[in-house]
Amino acid sequence: MARNASLSGFPEWLPQERLVELHVLDILRRTFELHGFSSIETRAVETVGQLLRKGEIDKEVYALSRLQEEESDTKRETTSDAKADAALALHFDLTVPFARYVVENAGYLAFPFRRYQIQKVWRGERPQDGRAREFTQADIDVVADGELPFRYDVELALVIVEALSALPIPAFKLRVNNRRLAEGFYRGIGLADTAGVLRSIDKLDKIGAEAVAELLKAELGATDSQARAALALASIRTEDTSFVDQVRALGVANELLEQGLGELEQVVSAAASRAPGSVVADLSIARGLDYYTGTVYETVLVGHENLGSICSGGRYESLATKGNRSFPGVGLSIGVTRLVSRIVGQQLAVASRSVPTAVLITLADDDSWPQAQDVASALRGRGIATEVAVKAEKFGKQIKYADRRGIPFVWFTAEDGSHQVKDIRSGNQTAADPASWAPPAEDLQPLIAVVPSTP
Repeated sequence: MARNASLSGFPEWLPQERLVELHVLDILRRTFELHGFSSIETRAVETVGQLLRKGEIDKEVYALSRLQEEESDTKRETTSDAKADAALALHFDLTVPFARYVVENAGYLAFPFRRYQIQKVWRGERPQDGRAREFTQADIDVVADGELPFRYDVELALVIVEALSALPIPAFKLRVNNRRLAEGFYRGIGLADTAGVLRSIDKLDKIGAEAVAELLKAELGATDSQARAALALASIRTEDTSFVDQVRALGVANELLEQGLGELEQVVSAAASRAPGSVVADLSIARGLDYYTGTVYETVLVGHENLGSICSGGRYESLATKGNRSFPGVGLSIGVTRLVSRIVGQQLAVASRSVPTAVLITLADDDSWPQAQDVASALRGRGIATEVAVKAEKFGKQIKYADRRGIPFVWFTAEDGSHQVKDIRSGNQTAADPASWAPPAEDLQPLIAVVPSTP
C-alpha cells in the first residue's frame, strides 16, 4: 500500500492517490461501455448458502451477526444447517452474486446479457501486498440463456487487453489456457481425477515443478511418466498458435483435448493479430475454481509478477441455473485495488495535482465576494473547476494558499472590473475574460502520468 493504514486490510487513499484510482475506474467504465456492456450493481449482502454454492471458501466470508439476529427474529428455521445457509454475509467476489442476479431477473434481461460491474467486495484473508480485506473489483461477463457462442471468449480477451492497455501500468501479459485442453490431456495419459490434477498444476508458480510432481504422485497416484507428461504440458508458452504443434508433439490423443486446442487457437490467433505480444498461450494456467469449464485467463504485470494476477476469469457452462434452464457465460475480473496499490505504492504513475481545482478567485476585499462568485459561476459553467477565496487576505497569502493546494491559476479582479489570471508556476500574468478564458487543456483537470522506469 502507499502508506500504513490504521486498520490493516482496509485501504484508504490520499487525494492524489484517489485521483489515480478514479482515473483507472473511468478508463475501465468507458472501455466497457464502448463495447456495449451495461452497468449493474448487486447488493453487498448474500446468504452464506448462496456464497458457498461453488466451493468451500467459508474462511473468506465476513458474517453479519446483527443482520442475522434481525432475520432470525422474523423467520423460524428447522435445522442448524438451514440456519447456517440462511446466515448473511458480505460478498467476497462479484461472480456469485451475479449468478443469483441472472436467475432472479432472467425475465427482464435480454440475452446474451453483457454486464459490467464495479463494486467493493470483502474477503477475510491475511492482508499483504496486493491482498486487502476490502477492495474494489471490476468485472465484465457475457451470459446467455442456453448456449453461448465461443466467439465471446475471444472478444472478452480483446476487450480486457484494450482496457488494460489504456491504464497507467507497466506492460502486462494476459495468459490464456483452456480447461478442456488440459482435462483431455490428463485423461489421455490416464489421470482420471482431472480436477485434482488442475488443483496441483495451479500451485506450480508457488511451489515449483518438483513439488507439484510429488503432489501428483502422492495424492493422485500418478506415475513418474504421467507426472512428467503433465508438467511437460504446463511448460508450453507461446505468443502465437505454435503451441498447437507443441501439444500434439507430446503424443496424446483425446477428443476433449482436440476441442480445447481448437478453442484456445481461436483466442490466441485473434490476439496475435489485434494485440500482438499482449496475450500468451500459457498451458500452466489452471484456475483452481471448479466452475470453469473452458477458456481460463490470468494476467500479470511484467516485472511485477510477485503481485499475482491482476485480472482473471474464464468460461463457465452452468454457473447459474433455473429449473431446466442453464445460463453459461464467460467473464473476467480486474483487481482494481490490487492494481492501484501497486501504482501508487511504487509511484508507477502520479497525478499532476492533488485537487480538481484549476483556478482560485482572489478577493480584493470582503465586499467583492459576490462578484467573485459571479466569475466562478461563469468559469464553472464552461467546465473549469474553480474555488473562491473565503477571506480578503493579502494577495501573497492567497497565492500561497493556491500553491499549497496545488491550484495552478489565480484570478484577480481590479476595481475597474477588468480581470487578470496568473499561472503561479511560471509567474506569467495576462488579461482574461470570464466568458472566454480557459486554461491549457493539460491544466483543465488533473492528469495521470506514467513515471518512466529507471534502467
